[in-house]
Amino acid sequence: MHKIAVVGNGGSGKSVLARKLGEITQILVYHLDALYWKPGWTPTPREEWCQLQAELVKRDRWIIDGMYARTLEIRANAADTIVYLDFPSWLSTYRVIKRGISFRGRTRPDMGKGCPEKVNWEFLKFVWNFRKNKRPGVLATLNGLSGKEVIILRSPKDVNEFLARLR
Repeated sequence: MHKIAVVGNGGSGKSVLARKLGEITQILVYHLDALYWKPGWTPTPREEWCQLQAELVKRDRWIIDGMYARTLEIRANAADTIVYLDFPSWLSTYRVIKRGISFRGRTRPDMGKGCPEKVNWEFLKFVWNFRKNKRPGVLATLNGLSGKEVIILRSPKDVNEFLARLR
């Protein structure tokens, strides 16, 4: 494992898992949210966003966390390992709400500067409907890969067991 993509729904724990993987493997972690969002929740323009990821994946070793389904193939094609957090909708939604309360008015460590935590109905609906709307495409992308290690973790227990095996 030298090039690891961590993907999943909002609130599934991608950033936390990526940080823990970075500690275990001593590989530098890149949080896509911190790279995509400019101060004031301004998104990076699409062409620049694709170019930034194309440059990141050229590096010898990396852990990149973030879903960004439109650019998943960039990371998935370059990764040797893809970890997909395939958690129930209720758990991811609960975690998003909890995170919103915990970081209210402050910027998370894995978020771009000047982007204080916010939770709105649109994002909650996206998270709740992720399994129905986005999961089929994610699984199709992952199933279409060859020569990659694809690890699907379906619960926090699976995550803990995975990390224990790596240690």
